Amino acid sequence: MSTYVLVPGFFFGPWVWEEVGRLLRDAGHEVRTVSLTGQGERAGEATPDVGVPTHVADITDAIGDADDVVLVLHSGATIAGTEAADRLPERLRRIVYVDTAPFPDGMAQIEFLPPDAQAEQRRQIETDGKGRLLPARPFDEDDQRRDPVSLAGLSAGDLTQMRRRATAQPAALVLGPARRPAEIPDTPRTLIAATFTVQQVRAMVAGPGWTMTELPTGHWPMLSRPKELAELLLAV
Repeated sequence: MSTYVLVPGFFFGPWVWEEVGRLLRDAGHEVRTVSLTGQGERAGEATPDVGVPTHVADITDAIGDADDVVLVLHSGATIAGTEAADRLPERLRRIVYVDTAPFPDGMAQIEFLPPDAQAEQRRQIETDGKGRLLPARPFDEDDQRRDPVSLAGLSAGDLTQMRRRATAQPAALVLGPARRPAEIPDTPRTLIAATFTVQQVRAMVAGPGWTMTELPTGHWPMLSRPKELAELLLAV
């Protein structure tokens, strides 16, 4: 039996992992879903002090004293989750990146975007988010028509739930840089590519210790294809 620690990306709480978590538990594993400070059901805790170090602490606390951990990071969880993994390599069996990858030292989440999208996010933070928050995207049918790639595979019911439960993201998680040690632990790593191909991933991530696989769907495979995602997680 392994312990799967499931970390949501931006805007959502542990609820996004409910079906995947159930399937992993049915297979006999322990599952811990991480509730991150300032987002999801903890949105009321989104003070200006909430940043990458806060989420690193949330994730390390969730791992606790567990051994043989499979740490699963979705999207915006990559910076804090990778830093937590760098601190606890002896507890981890594997890190799984779901439609994301580890960032190099000093790179912020916002820098992954093209310049025009970066400028728009900064505008949203300063105006709609009053300098503290990045508002959640609409997650409606119009949003899906504008961005059919990342919102692929989601039903109208999925979008309704995402829209209802999404919360604004503390801005420091968007703007705060990744911090990596000089010597990166050699923890085995898997990347599950949903909105891009393995070939594209190999251009970003290289080196020993990696396995890669594709799950063609949108950016939230835990909602659009939970059974297939759980099967991939069990396979690692």
